[in-house]
Amino acid sequence: MDRNQIHRFGVRTAAAIVVAALAAVWGAPQTANAQEQPKKVVLRFAADFPPPPHPAGLAMKHFAERLPQVIPGSEARLYYAGALYTIPEAFEAMRQGNLEMTWMQMGKAAPVDPWMMSIVGPGILTTVGAVDNLEKTKTFQMLVDRLAKNQAIKVFGAGHMSFGMGVGGKKRYVKPDDFSGRKVRSMGPVENASLEAWKANPVVMGFGEVPTALESGVIDGLMTSIGGWLSVREQAPYYTTGGAGVFTGDYYMVSASRRWWDRLTPATQKALEGLIAETIQVQKELNWCVDKMTYDKYGTKDPSKPGVYWMTSQEVAAMTSATGDASTRYVKSKTPKEADRWVDMFVTEGRELSKQNPAGSSWIEKFDCSKYAQIIVIR
Repeated sequence: MDRNQIHRFGVRTAAAIVVAALAAVWGAPQTANAQEQPKKVVLRFAADFPPPPHPAGLAMKHFAERLPQVIPGSEARLYYAGALYTIPEAFEAMRQGNLEMTWMQMGKAAPVDPWMMSIVGPGILTTVGAVDNLEKTKTFQMLVDRLAKNQAIKVFGAGHMSFGMGVGGKKRYVKPDDFSGRKVRSMGPVENASLEAWKANPVVMGFGEVPTALESGVIDGLMTSIGGWLSVREQAPYYTTGGAGVFTGDYYMVSASRRWWDRLTPATQKALEGLIAETIQVQKELNWCVDKMTYDKYGTKDPSKPGVYWMTSQEVAAMTSATGDASTRYVKSKTPKEADRWVDMFVTEGRELSKQNPAGSSWIEKFDCSKYAQIIVIR
């Protein structure tokens, strides 16, 4: 190799070293930045509530519309009202990694794990603020831990179908005697116990069967949310609510399959967690606004007239007194003995939350519903 070749070789070597050095300086951060970007996801999201205009259905639609904005190229395929799976089937699908996400009623998961019944039942969380603080209870956290350990399911938080759960019918249901001998659609076995305490005949059925059952006389009334009542208002013109969970607790959790979730990158998980939290917040706002706007339109102070009647504290006390511990006894009869202390703990926690968060004190009750005036249409 002559002197010129040596010189050219040295120049090329030096240049290569410079390029390598620059790549180390500029290339590494670019690679790191690329890794920090969330990855595109295509997910199935199953629920057991109706599609829009139901407030929870609107919230799921919000999730689907926002997902490609948060993670470009992503898609959420929504399945409402058991269109894809029943709740037990959905849990099995999530365990196997065949379903990505669900938004389902917690108590209806009892066939999968009886402990899920620990946080159901009427007369426990009886104010809007108490319901909003469900996730802070030790009982809720216990169930979150159980699902993660035993079902490979990650729980993000709880949404609530209505802050004015109640009873609709062709007549007014406002005191225990009004229920005597009546056939009332129940939302589940725990509600059966309270209905039986009021001497009603509970009938468990999916909401899709309710309109026909009301028309034919198979049922005289139904437990539901204010939003649910709107869809059967012609068949059941009277609706009575005691506020929040006086008649029934209706707590829905948003969850995901750990088999799917754990494969996502940290950046993708962070982006999805932020969107899920946003969606739960939107659902709480929509739920309250549907309740409030419905009461504004159809509310009545006279229980003898049709429409939405909000019970007085004395009327609520009469109903809960007639219920006694019927619901708690039923739950304990269906759960392992080790769960008894959690059933009792939730009753204690829920009633304490109701005292700490009296009616009118929650941020939800102060929310300006004009934000959703173009979305929520009360017919």
